[in-house]
Amino acid sequence: MTKPVSRSELRRLGKLGSYRLGLLAPQGIARPAPPRQFRPSFVRPRRSTPVLGWIMLGVAGAAVIGGGAMIGLWYVPLVVGILCGLAARVGELRTRSVFLAVLVMCGAGWGGALAAYAVRGQPVGATARVIAAIAGLPAHAAAAIACTLALSMLLGLAGFWLGRALTPWPAR
Repeated sequence: MTKPVSRSELRRLGKLGSYRLGLLAPQGIARPAPPRQFRPSFVRPRRSTPVLGWIMLGVAGAAVIGGGAMIGLWYVPLVVGILCGLAARVGELRTRSVFLAVLVMCGAGWGGALAAYAVRGQPVGATARVIAAIAGLPAHAAAAIACTLALSMLLGLAGFWLGRALTPWPAR
């Protein structure tokens, strides 16, 4: 302060707008931007993850389920569902996304196994038609195959629920 303080400035002290603090800032330095407006949200922030990695994991899960179905391990969708449930809780992934991924993996795995048997010449259609008739469904192969795929999806979702239920919440 090189300028002497006058009495008129002393009378202005304590009054609104009298301090002129904005003039004391050094020249040439820009003021910081005003803060962003707060927007409440009830979802977690989205992370960007590589889509190719998710696709590869989905294909691997479907291959494991299909391979298990071909060697007679009908419960593999339950195991894959449990692993997906654990990964969803530990990795803080969106439940809806993993839920749909488990559905697709289980359906594609069992569907691929049934398609592989059909390509090899096994009577998948005739067997499915007989099973549908015995179960009281319309005697069409599509009905029994749809029930088989739905059952594998339900088994995977039960495993997903179990995996999420058994995993503690991550520490924040």
